[in-house]
Amino acid sequence: MSLLAILILAIVIYVIAYIGYGNYLDKIVGIDEKAKTPAHAMNDGVDYVPAKAPVLLGHHFASIAGAGPITGPIAAIVFGWVPCFLWIVLGCVFVGGVHDYFGLITSARHQGKSIGEIIGQYVGKKARTWFLLFAWLTLVLVVAVFTILTAQGFAANASVATSGFLILVIAVGMGFALYRANMNLSLVTVIGVILLFISIGIGLKAPFLFFNQITWTWILIAYVVAASILPVWMLLQPRDYLSSFLLYAALIGGVVGIFIVRPTLVYPAYTGFKTGVGYLFPMLFVTIACGAVSGFHSMVSSGTTAKQLDNEKDARLVGYGAMLIEGVLAVISLGAAAMLTQTAMAQGLKDWGGAVGVFAHGLGKFLAGFGVPEEVGIVFGSLTISSFLITSLDTATRLGRYCFEELTAESMPSLSNRYVGTFATVLCGGGLALTGQWAPIWPIFGSANQLLAGLSLMAATAYLAHLGKNFKVTYYPMAFMMIVTVTALINLVFTNFGKANYIMGTLSVLLLILASFVVYSGFSALGKIKEK
Repeated sequence: MSLLAILILAIVIYVIAYIGYGNYLDKIVGIDEKAKTPAHAMNDGVDYVPAKAPVLLGHHFASIAGAGPITGPIAAIVFGWVPCFLWIVLGCVFVGGVHDYFGLITSARHQGKSIGEIIGQYVGKKARTWFLLFAWLTLVLVVAVFTILTAQGFAANASVATSGFLILVIAVGMGFALYRANMNLSLVTVIGVILLFISIGIGLKAPFLFFNQITWTWILIAYVVAASILPVWMLLQPRDYLSSFLLYAALIGGVVGIFIVRPTLVYPAYTGFKTGVGYLFPMLFVTIACGAVSGFHSMVSSGTTAKQLDNEKDARLVGYGAMLIEGVLAVISLGAAAMLTQTAMAQGLKDWGGAVGVFAHGLGKFLAGFGVPEEVGIVFGSLTISSFLITSLDTATRLGRYCFEELTAESMPSLSNRYVGTFATVLCGGGLALTGQWAPIWPIFGSANQLLAGLSLMAATAYLAHLGKNFKVTYYPMAFMMIVTVTALINLVFTNFGKANYIMGTLSVLLLILASFVVYSGFSALGKIKEK
């Protein structure tokens, strides 16, 4: 089977879905182009700042991508590439894209408030508290895992670290150019992209940042504190926007390279229902994660993105469209693994530094198809992944701060500010990151993240039901995700306690209890709404 064939099939399906199903979603919610979004109505120059559609798409896509659509499909290929491909495509269209879209539009219609606040309004105050606590714990895990992975990547490759630092400096300059010097977006973009690729060249030819993993961990902890507290226009928004061009370049380069190289898929199409990862149900759906659906996306949609939405008509491009673009990335990542035999795949995971290395080497082969030296392509792939990781890392910290502020707003208002919220989130996430071990945390994060998606879809369902709209588009994906992830979490409880990993086992139980309260409250609220 040709990788080119399944890539074309995926892109065609995504284009049709964006035009057809995306338009259907717009009609369900009744997009109002004249409505005043929170970015305008509540503009404070810190969190609420209107952004043009291309800038916001860049921020949103760079924030949601992370390592998930790269590591997930590569880890899940043990089941065979066919089930992975089917879930990536169908999941993006009917679950992940819908999830991200409604996370954005419902938040934009509720003053840019989080999914937790929306649950509080339509499900109940207790459910709101349980959800916010669940979401905050999940974001702490995101901060921990992504800090470790980024620190490992920077420590292993000084070229990647140097380029990443220079991109950060360039982004800050772009923020001031756009929002303080009022320079033209197109001009700033062109200059920024040119400097972006110059920084990559400097990193390749003259790297100057050589630190070990622990040092990088402390540096990243300091960075995310600043990224969470500083105004969004100064660092977060321009950095994500600039990084998005690196990500787009990797996507376009990968697609064009696949058209030229036309690699064959040699990995088995299907290996069996039970593998070393576990049973295909539920583990396939939990493992692929961001490549098809991710609860973290709803926190981005209803956290930073909704506060920057310039016009409701941009919701389809930013919410639904970004998820479909991520689906293309997931297919490319799957292809990078499926080009290898099972033996070569196992060896690659060992020799190249895990799933990230497999993707980077695959991208290197794709880019070599049109003349880019393979080694340069591999470094470029590693830098791309680092950009994914760090943009998700700084956004996750800011989202954790939002959740903490909302949790303490009524009971402890003196703690409900951006400084305390930031330090609480970083203290817990950074503490876990300093262990340097992400593998024990990842399964818990994956299951909690996917259950978060189900709970977010519950909020959207309650909102649509309250309006008397057709809520089937969110109800069925919600039910599926809840069944999948509750099953996975129960399995993790027994697995962790069986291995005497009491910290992760206890955390699994806590997450399961919190989610159970929200699920029970949600279905009770939906029942009452249907009766009315």
